[in-house]
Amino acid sequence: MRIWTSLALCALLSAPAQADTLRVGSRVLATGDTAAQVIELLGQPVHRAAAKQEGARTKGKRRGKADRRRQPGKAETDAGERWQYRRGARTVTIVLVQGRVARIE
Repeated sequence: MRIWTSLALCALLSAPAQADTLRVGSRVLATGDTAAQVIELLGQPVHRAAAKQEGARTKGKRRGKADRRRQPGKAETDAGERWQYRRGARTVTIVLVQGRVARIE
């Protein structure tokens, strides 16, 4: 029994990571799809907001002199958007960066 458990665990750990996907009827929305495909499948979002880049500094919080001198780079200004959709009792958030789906939450 231990051998089968060990083999199953190894198979799960060695499997490649899958991209975020969302089933919409008979179609699937996945990371890398365009904003136009999102609108085609889900329609207009209930809410849109600018997405914060992970690790980006928030206003009013300074960590040191280097942070005060640093100018925002292109990566910080192109953080993207968060589109929210209601699907039944669930809220689905689509994170778009440069017009493509970066993450589905």
